Amino acid sequence: MTQRVDLATVMDRFALDDLVTGYAAAVDEGDWNAYRGLFAPDGRADYRGSGGIEGPAAEVAEWLAGTLPLFPVRQHLIVNRRVRFSEPGGYPETGDRADVAADYVNPMRFASGEDFVCGGRYAFAARRTPDGWRLTSVVVDERWRRHG
Repeated sequence: MTQRVDLATVMDRFALDDLVTGYAAAVDEGDWNAYRGLFAPDGRADYRGSGGIEGPAAEVAEWLAGTLPLFPVRQHLIVNRRVRFSEPGGYPETGDRADVAADYVNPMRFASGEDFVCGGRYAFAARRTPDGWRLTSVVVDERWRRHG
């Protein structure tokens, strides 16, 4: 590997970190236009692992917009991000596609003031586009929850 490839890999990792952080901020802030903008045109989201729906990102954004007002206070903490780049025939450290596995803790509060906390793992898939890295898939695997 050359230093140029190493620097490109570091820059891609920063861009993917921004993408995942942007995802969390869009959901927490209810910014559904920003949410849609994080996805490639064919991007999909799968919330079935936490009791939700699966489908094109635009449709899932509408579902989230109708569901998440139940929780006027939301905060995603996405940690332990593991990035794997791939491109057929390319180096495993570089490429135009990436998978990001990341753990999350998601404290929320119902309008009644009651707390709800869940945690699990996200599987993000992304690809490089002319507009930068965009999500092609988000899959939620909720592993625990506490209510009350």
